[in-house]
Amino acid sequence: MLKNILAIVLALTAVTLQAQPQPDASEILLKLKKLNFLGSVLYVAAHPDDENTQMIAYLENARYARVAYLALTRGDGGQNLIGPEIREALGVIRTQELLAARRTDGGEQFFSRANDFGYSKNADETLSIWDRQQVLSDVVRTYRRFRPDVIITRFPPDSRAGHGHHTSSAIMAQEAFDLSGSESSFPEQLDKYETWQPVRLFTNTGRWWNPDMTGDEPGVVAMDVGTYNPLLGESMTEIAALSRSQHKSQGFGVTGSRGEELEFLEFEMGEPAEDDLFQGIDTSWGRVEGGNQIGEKIEALINGYDLNDPSATLAGMLEVRKIVSELDDPFWRDMKLKEIDLILRDITGLYLEARASDWRLYPGEEAEISFEVINRSPRELTLGKVKMQDNLLTPDVKLENNRKWEYSMPITVPENKEFSNPYWLREKGTLGMYKVSDESMIGKPENPPVMEAELEVSFSGTVVSFSVPVIYKWTDPVKGEQRRPLVIAPPAVVEIPTPVHLFPSGISKMIDVVVTSYLEGAPVTVSLEAGDGWKIEPSSQEIGNLNPSEPRTIQFEVTPPTEENTSELNAYVEAGGKRYEKSELSIRYDHIPAQTIFPKAQSRLVNIPIRKYGHTIGYVQGAGDAVPETLRELGYDVRELQAENITQENLESLSAVILGVRALNTIENIGAHMDDLLTYVQKGGTLIVQYNTSHRLKTDNFSPYPLTLSRDRVADENAPVTILAPDHPVVNEPNVILPGDFDNWVQERGLYFPDKWDDAFVPILSSNDPGEDARNGGLLVAPYGNGHYIYTGYSWFRELPAGVPGAIKLFTNLVSLGSDQSSTDRNGE
Repeated sequence: MLKNILAIVLALTAVTLQAQPQPDASEILLKLKKLNFLGSVLYVAAHPDDENTQMIAYLENARYARVAYLALTRGDGGQNLIGPEIREALGVIRTQELLAARRTDGGEQFFSRANDFGYSKNADETLSIWDRQQVLSDVVRTYRRFRPDVIITRFPPDSRAGHGHHTSSAIMAQEAFDLSGSESSFPEQLDKYETWQPVRLFTNTGRWWNPDMTGDEPGVVAMDVGTYNPLLGESMTEIAALSRSQHKSQGFGVTGSRGEELEFLEFEMGEPAEDDLFQGIDTSWGRVEGGNQIGEKIEALINGYDLNDPSATLAGMLEVRKIVSELDDPFWRDMKLKEIDLILRDITGLYLEARASDWRLYPGEEAEISFEVINRSPRELTLGKVKMQDNLLTPDVKLENNRKWEYSMPITVPENKEFSNPYWLREKGTLGMYKVSDESMIGKPENPPVMEAELEVSFSGTVVSFSVPVIYKWTDPVKGEQRRPLVIAPPAVVEIPTPVHLFPSGISKMIDVVVTSYLEGAPVTVSLEAGDGWKIEPSSQEIGNLNPSEPRTIQFEVTPPTEENTSELNAYVEAGGKRYEKSELSIRYDHIPAQTIFPKAQSRLVNIPIRKYGHTIGYVQGAGDAVPETLRELGYDVRELQAENITQENLESLSAVILGVRALNTIENIGAHMDDLLTYVQKGGTLIVQYNTSHRLKTDNFSPYPLTLSRDRVADENAPVTILAPDHPVVNEPNVILPGDFDNWVQERGLYFPDKWDDAFVPILSSNDPGEDARNGGLLVAPYGNGHYIYTGYSWFRELPAGVPGAIKLFTNLVSLGSDQSSTDRNGE
């Protein structure tokens, strides 16, 4: 088994460089200290943002351990406070936020294939939706790959964890603890990894389930994670706050703290420990045969380190490298060689860059790759080889101190190069699991770089190979130097901009399709396909004279069948003799690298008779959602208002005003505008307030009557719904709401329902998860003056963009409430 691992390790000869800033002299000293510590910890929880960044920052930067976080999911089922992305696109954002957090606190990152399908109230439900064996296999694989001495779970394996995913993460971690060391468990992994038995497993006790813990309890290890590291100029809690604040889509920005901060670890499995989590574990080079002298030499380098000239340690580092390279233990040899090679780069100020002429390339395209190499030390370095695909350059040039070497070479992107979709989105999975056929990718946080150049550098005769990811770099006139990952994309993409097309009157409509080609002068053909009964004219259109990379909008006439029907509408583009079915979604936020995904180009067609009252709607976005697009499909004139535009003059012409999801959590000055909104209601308007959380409300003045938000939710999207007020207009006009209108909802019924309200409110619906009390606060309607105030926690922001017919009908009724039926248009009549 060891020979199999050795063969794999020896194949990984080049250390891959990540896009990190050059460390300063004190940070290099920190790396030397980490080089001399051979202990490791794996932190396990369910979601991005579940990890305790204080613990990770402390173990990495005060104890110098190797630390990683295994998140079982990518957080796809959560909410988004910074934009409209949900589901898979949100999972991409939260994956990158975790990687940004790890770049901040120093840890590594792993994932399983489990899909965050939304809030789950118990582990039984979670593990019935996840593939339990696959998730367990992924946890065992991570144990064997990372080889942690200590496992720490964020949550206990019971209901105290507060979420079925949380509980399940602890259950999986504990089950994997024993299985990882057994050859009979997941033996297919043993061709690549050896079995591994961690020494012990702790639960990182949370104050919300154990507020009175002191650290003196039996089996509890207490640690002060608030220590200060002068090499970094920060306490571990300050670093942790910066790391935690990377979870911006979840609104988890926090302020750094200083001083003592105790964390508690409760012993669960393995060998007990009383005083320290590494108790009884040799974390020195003594744990590796032949390693004692290595530790002594590194300690000497640390003691003699010159902050004014880190490169003075080069000779000593090369001596350490030689000894490490001769070790028989392939795991420690390979891992520590990578650390050493990065330190060699850092102490010499070696800068290696490979950049492409564009950030977006397609298979078969020609591009130029430019290289920049510079040695910023007086030490003897030589650039021996530069390899890019099949191009091999042997400059064999001496790198003089602070003298730049530059070179450009043309390359052709291989025709068989795969598009840059995140690997977990390349195949269709299930509600609970992503499908990943390439086993080598399982557990990895993201795709490897789409292109890498190998550069061989000689350090005083010792040759080190660096894999340099090819990036794209440009200058922004405001932000300065900007970088983004290289993307391999289709040569032509097509998009149906509107995610749901409604046919409330049963008549045909023109649908926009946007096509973009990157092929110079080549015509393209765009076609649409839908289910039985739908008519598309023309079925395809050929377009010539397209300017490369310039989008062109064309239209197709789509006619629905005579009966009620829903269907997928798929778009295709033929270019260069090939047919493509991908659209292109760019995700850009300042705190993460730009991300590009290529979902299937499709939309949803919904042919149901829907009547509406009213015409002009005001929509105030909160965290961001796609509800306005559905309202426009219904024929409403939707005016998206900024908070400063909420004035009596602007409101008086509106049939209804809607506050988007989390508006009361995200709009800083929303409280200053609530009086105008409530006056608008009093004068006869309809105000709809969608869900908010009680945490960090920007104002308490959001309702004309007392109303208390809670954490009540209905997580089961199939939970029965009872109409409590069957005679109320919102379930009768202009559309009669029937039991079947609650079928085929997605992810959940709703969340953060009020649990207390004034008698002026009429609760309209009741629903609950199995075994729980009825939740009646999801849709509350109250008359106020001459108008109507509606507070609703039902998940319209998920249901409407998903084209759920019953949800669209009911939301239309809410918008229509109070409008003058005789003077407004109606669909379906």
